[in-house]
Amino acid sequence: MEPPDQIRGVMWLEILLASVLGFVIYWFVSKDKEETLPLEDGWWGPGVRPTAGEDESIRPFKVETSDEEINGLELSSGNKLSLVLCLIHLLYLRSCILLQDLHQRIDKVRLSPPLEDSRFHYGFNSNYLKKVISYWRNEFDWRKQVETLNRYPHFKTKIEGLDIHFIHVKPPQLPSGQTPKPLLMVHGWPGSFYEFYKIIPLLTDPKNHGLSDEHVFEVICPSIPGYGFSEASSKKGFDSVATARIFYKLMLRLGFQQFYIQGGDWGALICTNMAQLVPSHVKGLHLNMAFILRNFYTLTLLLGWRFGRLFGYTKRDMELMYSLKKIFFNLLRESGYLHIQSTKPDTVGCALNDSPVGLAAYILEKFSTWTNPEFRDLEDGGLERKFSLDDLLTGVMLYWTTGTITSSQRFYKENMRLDNRHEGIKVHVPMGFAAFPCEVIHVPEKWVKSKYPKLISYSYMPRGGHFAAFEEPELLAQDIHKFVGLLERQ
Repeated sequence: MEPPDQIRGVMWLEILLASVLGFVIYWFVSKDKEETLPLEDGWWGPGVRPTAGEDESIRPFKVETSDEEINGLELSSGNKLSLVLCLIHLLYLRSCILLQDLHQRIDKVRLSPPLEDSRFHYGFNSNYLKKVISYWRNEFDWRKQVETLNRYPHFKTKIEGLDIHFIHVKPPQLPSGQTPKPLLMVHGWPGSFYEFYKIIPLLTDPKNHGLSDEHVFEVICPSIPGYGFSEASSKKGFDSVATARIFYKLMLRLGFQQFYIQGGDWGALICTNMAQLVPSHVKGLHLNMAFILRNFYTLTLLLGWRFGRLFGYTKRDMELMYSLKKIFFNLLRESGYLHIQSTKPDTVGCALNDSPVGLAAYILEKFSTWTNPEFRDLEDGGLERKFSLDDLLTGVMLYWTTGTITSSQRFYKENMRLDNRHEGIKVHVPMGFAAFPCEVIHVPEKWVKSKYPKLISYSYMPRGGHFAAFEEPELLAQDIHKFVGLLERQ
């Protein structure tokens, strides 16, 4: 039996009063405090920190170079050429063996047929997967993609016991009297530094790509430890704060005392932690995703559909956030991986590290539904609407050839702790935010500003999803330029 209108009105009034009381309590408990995270130290390599100190040299690196050392060879002027030829031959053989092993594993794949009309609702549709693996097996040119990867300069350096990989791209030319602005860009999972390859020219050479050259950047894109070519931690506890500290040390080692930072997914959390650790070194923070948990505004989610304006939600916020039922089930559908990787990453890692097809399905499914949730209604998951198979498979190969899917997944377990100190600390550096409409969850401006009080730029992007730099490099580059312009004109 429906309660009378008068009783319903009292119920809503009680809910509203409880919300207001909750807000007052929250306001007193969480007034702005210019807290920072303690800048500690760590050692994540095997064994204990050497007493002799760490090698701080920065070494050039090439993607096709084997990490395996060739021992027992002495260099002399007479055998340098033969050694070089020998190395080239060995690397060629290693590449052939690697590809032969990959092809053999692909040839032995066992796929279950999909249910009729299931499209991408049950995960990666195996009918379309046949097309992907056929292309991978017969047409994908890994050697050509390696040349593409080496288009930008790669480097490695040891920090806190780990070999850290990064690319460092300087502007090809600068307007007279201008110096480039250092910009650190950090990827997430299941991505890599390769996500930034299309946006880099828009930042380092904007004039030749249709953008104003008022701001020209030199871009540093590191690989998170345990991802791709960055060494994985040998010890438990390696989280986003430790990563942020290592990347801060990397920027200092490159000679930058102040710099801009940008990220999405894990990159957003790592960059946030950097701003919490060393706010005086971060000139500006730009994100396309935000982790906002301990916040009054998140408590208003259930009431926002009715009292949205009271909580400061715009019409666009309401469009992107409601209906709640749709959002709830979308989060439920898209978060299964999160529970697995936050609890038992090594178990699923065994399967993914052994099967290239399984790895491709597991990774590429995210590039479907995280790009646009409506893509799950398509037979091909919409994968080729935003990406090429060459780009997608290059990302998969960066996990396959380095064997880092398990170590990348451990990052979830290390970060999903109840005692994360950084969650309750606000970020007091100038901040810009790009809200892409197909992100897994929309974060309204009010939510962002509650954690980042110095928010100076909030943009509703016209299209795009989770992998912003990879999907919509022009849009993201424009928003970064906009944010930096607003900040430097203040």
